[in-house]
Amino acid sequence: MSSLQVAKVLNNNVIIASHPHHGEVVVIGKGIGFNRKARDMIPASAAEKMFILTKPEEQEQYKQLVSHVDERLIEAMNDIVMHAARASGTNLNEHIHVALTDHIAFAMKRHRQGLFIHNPFLYETRELYPEEYRMAEYAVKTIHERLGIDLGEEEAGLITLHFHGALTNQHVSEVRKHSELIADLIHTIESQLNLVIAKDTLDYSRLLTHLRFALERIRRGENVTETSSLDELLKREYPETYSLAWKLTKMMEQRLKKPVYPAEVSYLTVHLERIIERNEHGD
Repeated sequence: MSSLQVAKVLNNNVIIASHPHHGEVVVIGKGIGFNRKARDMIPASAAEKMFILTKPEEQEQYKQLVSHVDERLIEAMNDIVMHAARASGTNLNEHIHVALTDHIAFAMKRHRQGLFIHNPFLYETRELYPEEYRMAEYAVKTIHERLGIDLGEEEAGLITLHFHGALTNQHVSEVRKHSELIADLIHTIESQLNLVIAKDTLDYSRLLTHLRFALERIRRGENVTETSSLDELLKREYPETYSLAWKLTKMMEQRLKKPVYPAEVSYLTVHLERIIERNEHGD
């Protein structure tokens, strides 16, 4: 491929171009849009970065966004998304180019106005999605270096949700609901068992991991092997813990609006019993 045809100039450094194999693509390059007009031919070597927005609505949203956003942010965002793709070894859902750019542009605006938000789910988010959190840290570092604004770790937690959504093809609002649900489940556990699980312990980390994978199984409609004999034993031996586990699965069912397989109650009961025993023995 030797050349691209300009379809629309978004700014001096970003254009929409016609690619002979991929159709319309977003092309980023220093000064690539300067003095260009539709139907101009440009050498492919002029493109420093290039990505495809296959959905017309994504293209339209991106075009509108670019006209209102600092050009340096557009360049930084492409590097941030490419870094995330390399780190994960997979392509991210294309909507991240629109959603995360818009999110960070708004976060930067808030920061300049001195409006800082508290992220109550930061610890859970960092523990649940460590790979995505590292991507978010890179994003915050890149924005700081290139645009001089330090969004901080609270914002990194929110950016993490965007990366997780893009990697799992979930809308960021769904990912946020999962984080909030997990925090509510843990609060219910601590309240019912009358204990506090220290966040820096292995127990807390294990509980977060267990709940995360339970929610993922439920989201995907994945069946869990039923062990009726174990279920009966747990119900008989640990009635209070089993009752709490049942209550937690009902919370999941109601919030996710999806059925929860009964075996989840058994697995959760075993996990809760382990926490109770370790708490009683001070391990």
